[in-house]
Amino acid sequence: MRKLAVILASALLLSACGGGSGAESRTERSAGGRDGAQETGGAVTAPGSEHTVRDPNAAGEVRLKMLLVGGKPVDYEEVFGRLNSLLKDKINATVEVEFLDWSDWSQKYPLKFAAKENFDIAYTANWAFYYDQAIKGGFLELTEELLSRYAPRTWELMPDIAWEQAKVDGKLYMIPNNNQEITDKAVIIRDDLRKKYGLDPVKDPQTFAAYLKTVGTGERGIGAFGAKPADGWKWHELDQILLEQQNEWNLVDYSIPFAYRLDDPEGRVFNVYETPEFRELIAYYKDLADHSGWSKNMITNKTDIWQDMLVGKTGSYAHNLGTLAINLVEMRRDRPEFEGAIVDLTPGKKKIGAISTQNGLAIHAASKHVERSLMLIDLLQNDKEIHDLAMYGLSGKHYEPVGEDKMRSGPSAANYAGFSNWGWNSPLNRTDAEYPEEAAAIHDRWLDELHHFPLETFVFNDAAVKTEVSNVGNVMLRYAIPLEYGLIQDLDKGQAELISQLKTAGIEKIARELQAQIDAFLSQSNE
Repeated sequence: MRKLAVILASALLLSACGGGSGAESRTERSAGGRDGAQETGGAVTAPGSEHTVRDPNAAGEVRLKMLLVGGKPVDYEEVFGRLNSLLKDKINATVEVEFLDWSDWSQKYPLKFAAKENFDIAYTANWAFYYDQAIKGGFLELTEELLSRYAPRTWELMPDIAWEQAKVDGKLYMIPNNNQEITDKAVIIRDDLRKKYGLDPVKDPQTFAAYLKTVGTGERGIGAFGAKPADGWKWHELDQILLEQQNEWNLVDYSIPFAYRLDDPEGRVFNVYETPEFRELIAYYKDLADHSGWSKNMITNKTDIWQDMLVGKTGSYAHNLGTLAINLVEMRRDRPEFEGAIVDLTPGKKKIGAISTQNGLAIHAASKHVERSLMLIDLLQNDKEIHDLAMYGLSGKHYEPVGEDKMRSGPSAANYAGFSNWGWNSPLNRTDAEYPEEAAAIHDRWLDELHHFPLETFVFNDAAVKTEVSNVGNVMLRYAIPLEYGLIQDLDKGQAELISQLKTAGIEKIARELQAQIDAFLSQSNE
């Protein structure tokens, strides 16, 4: 997570959000909401909410408190001192940030809400307690009245689908980021090694296998493919590409082996380990393992794969496109003798976008400054001066602006990085001026292949099967990982043992609960 924070904060992302999507219809709806509000003096009670909307202009200066995830930047005081000067002029408010360090944020974050501590805004995400706190009442419900009145630019510019994706049981508790990311993965290879052996360009699973086997057997001291399964990840590092993307499936939750087909309107789930596609894939993996595609000690590896690749110990690895683009910039700068290349192994397949709750900001249910908090979030997403400052730091020090939408890292970039400023990702995000053209071309093509589907916003609630989910996860680590990395000689026997152990762990109970939730979700969506 530390590394991801630095990457996203310093380089980021090609943004392709549909800025005005749905703006007219939302304007009409919000107007209806205002007409329906009950006005009493200077206050308005928002429909469907117990919160009383106040006129912030009638109040004095407000000091807001925000919770962010990540380490406190070295130059926090300098950057936020400048930010607060601007905020005083714009909304008569200042903001103070409490940073929850990556080392223990997941323990401290829920305790802040349980103790009802005094804060106004919190970073949240689908991986950072959003659904949990929304259900428990930790976040304030955000009505159309509140948003259209105090975050008007955000309300107008956010695509309709982003709002819909952020709803929990039909209610909204987050202002999500307005920046379309694609979750599909690609691989980065040493193209100089490919050329050395006269191999065909890598463009699909077959040409990639030829590259791995050739490099693995021909290069002393270089592992052809790098991964670190010992971190506890329950899947082969190529599964997202060669199992999900290749077959146009979507895994419901990476802690359990259930998927559905993207084009299945009924959302029928299946155990991927029981499919012929999985059987074919483990044969592919076994062939690679037997021909030095990766180390026999792979499943105990914990090293930083990118650093291994940068020093010449690894010939390829898989990651999201944004990360690989930054890797390629670094390789070209620090190891120009290496010819890096980013490869899409599943061209033409349906691509999946990250749902909007990948990053966002929410209002603490106990906040006394709701209106000013929304005004601050509106500025963070949509005011260019505020956005640049809060996202990238001081111009000339932490970043160098290049035109209106690009940047280069400044001499002190490391002193303002490593925290969840992605909570206000928006169309104002700058991209690195060195962002590789080939990565941009892949990204643009992926946007054309982006696929929305009925279960895009579905989230599995495992409360009724927590024990079974835990047991299944343990089975995946013990039986599936060795099978996928080619350490089991008899594939049929290994697959049968995996399936048997999953049944003992309670996977059939999970399947029934999961399918029931999906059926209810689709039924409600079709009403």
